[in-house]
Amino acid sequence: MRPVSRPRALWLSRIGWLLLIWAGSVLALGIVAMGFRWLMNLAGLTTG
Repeated sequence: MRPVSRPRALWLSRIGWLLLIWAGSVLALGIVAMGFRWLMNLAGLTTG
């Protein structure tokens, strides 16, 4: 198995961070949306 070259490792690291930040923001947005839905449900603004 040959060692990973420096530029490729740097590229993979940047893509990894990008995906991690994207996934974290999607998760945070989902949590905020569920919180708003819960508050709206308590106020009687949603059905179901």
